[in-house]
Amino acid sequence: MSVTVKLPTQLRASAGGEGAVTVEASTVREALEALYDAYPELRERLSDDDGSLRRFINVYVGGDDIRFGELLETPLTDGQELQILPAVAGG
Repeated sequence: MSVTVKLPTQLRASAGGEGAVTVEASTVREALEALYDAYPELRERLSDDDGSLRRFINVYVGGDDIRFGELLETPLTDGQELQILPAVAGG
C-alpha cells in the first residue's frame, strides 16, 4: 500500500528537503523503516536505539495520535497520510 509520510520543516533537511515522501507500507513501523531506508539520518532523529519512537516525536495517522492506538503496529490503508511532528516546548 502506498502511504504519504509528511515531514515538518525541521526534519526536511534530513530528508533531502522533502516535505512529503511516499512509501509502501501496511503499518506505521513499515512506513518508518521505508523512510529510514531512503533517508538514514532520520532514524537517529526519530528513533531510540531499541527502534521505538523518541519521547518527543508524535505520529498521527489520519489525524489520530498512534499513542492512543496500536503505536508502531497501527495499520495503514492505501493512500493514507502519516504525519510526524516533534513536540514543541517553550514559553
